[in-house]
Amino acid sequence: MESKINREEALELLKKYNKEPFHIQHGLTVEGVMRWFAREAGYGDEEEYWGITGLLHDIDFELYPEEHCIKAPELLREAGVGEDMIYSICSHGYGLCCDVEPKHEMEKILFAVDELTGLIGAAARMRPSKSVMDMEVSSLKKKFKDKRFAAGCSRDVIRQGSERLGWELNELFEKTIEAMRSCEAQIQEAMEKLETTMN
Repeated sequence: MESKINREEALELLKKYNKEPFHIQHGLTVEGVMRWFAREAGYGDEEEYWGITGLLHDIDFELYPEEHCIKAPELLREAGVGEDMIYSICSHGYGLCCDVEPKHEMEKILFAVDELTGLIGAAARMRPSKSVMDMEVSSLKKKFKDKRFAAGCSRDVIRQGSERLGWELNELFEKTIEAMRSCEAQIQEAMEKLETTMN
């Protein structure tokens, strides 16, 4: 599996099509989470590939929300991204906006954590600490059950994702919280830098 694009080029590409800090932060979060999972799942030598796939997974979402995962291949090919990675990126939209099925373990993890990182991020913002560092699985489960909370984060996709991986929801929650803890400080720093360059 090769990306044919380095991390710096991938970040520039993300910023070319995404100006909303929220979307950039989501890309960075999914990147960090995917890097953690690559190491955790024994794919440490593919960490860069997993990370860049996470970074670019929503490349087309801000400008082309109606064509999410349909427009992405065109934008990615133009930038010289490899076909393996294009497939991996599009597979996170399986069943919702495209018919590219997640096959590799990395694609199944991306499918499972994309919506979940959004839910965890929303839950963290409600905490006094504004952080995932002190978040417990039990409090996340309450938010997951409350359908009005972060209603845009699909519970069905998260459930399907854990089933595809053969994991209990608790295991997926626990690992994803841990993965988000591993990159929270770096992302905060990156977002602060980004805001100073945008102002």
